[in-house]
Amino acid sequence: QVQLTESGGGLVQPGGSLRLSCAASGRSFSRYGMGWFRQIPGKERQFVASISWGSNSRNYADSVEGRFTISRDDAKNMVYLQMSDLKPEDTAVYYCARAETALAITTASRYDFWGQGTQVTVSS
Repeated sequence: QVQLTESGGGLVQPGGSLRLSCAASGRSFSRYGMGWFRQIPGKERQFVASISWGSNSRNYADSVEGRFTISRDDAKNMVYLQMSDLKPEDTAVYYCARAETALAITTASRYDFWGQGTQVTVSS
């Protein structure tokens, strides 16, 4: 089993920044791709960003490209999402997840372990 715990969410004004962290424990972290997703109540979980094992490949949703950066520190079993120029439409619960493979996957169904989520609210 893999346990994923997100932190770093909160309330931020439009244009502000936040860094989300995801701590992984348990089996096999470094050989798998990792991703961030977000969800608004009543809507499907939405892909935000993903990173491959070895950090050679990253993918971003069009809506966050250029504003968000995903990174990982395999020595610390951590994944990060640096969010800048935040907009009200970024408000959601953000989830960290481990992919089934080493690739930077964009499809939620190909992630097998999920964290509990952290709330991000962008509002003035």
